[in-house]
Amino acid sequence: MQERLQHPRFGEIAVSRTRRSRRISLSVRPSGEIRLSFPPHVSLGRAVAFMESKAEWIEAVRRKFASRPQPTPLSREDIERLRAEAKAVLPQRVAELAARFGLEYGKVTVRAARTKWGSCTGRNDISLSLYLMTLPEHLRDYVIIHELCHTVHHDHSPRFHALVDRLTDGREKLLARELRNHSIL
Repeated sequence: MQERLQHPRFGEIAVSRTRRSRRISLSVRPSGEIRLSFPPHVSLGRAVAFMESKAEWIEAVRRKFASRPQPTPLSREDIERLRAEAKAVLPQRVAELAARFGLEYGKVTVRAARTKWGSCTGRNDISLSLYLMTLPEHLRDYVIIHELCHTVHHDHSPRFHALVDRLTDGREKLLARELRNHSIL
């Protein structure tokens, strides 16, 4: 469950205590929003203390995002065009890549997700953001391959990353770094 916390230095923080978390996790969105998630056995005070220990990193990331040109907000028509294009292209591309690599998945859904490019459920259903259509094709494929690899390893373990790296011809780290230069609109 996500809550909001007002912090004296960083403003409003999105706080999430979730059973899926195995450790305290901190992220900064391109908008500058800070997200803090942690497992149930960790106190809110300890999670906030962890965040505060990363204050210099938070400010550096916020400065980096602030220095980037901000994308122009899309109109409703643009979003609907992207949605139609994504529904026509992405499920077919998932099928092609899954067949090429011998991977099986459940269903594919396309959503207007703004926080993740894609996700994979425990039932191997894949959800993709319609905003993938704003990426170059090789990065779309990277995201799809990443999610397909979650049908084999439902985590971000070394085995998972080794599989992604093998299926991207040894370019996982390069592609991940390139993807970080893009933000969901």
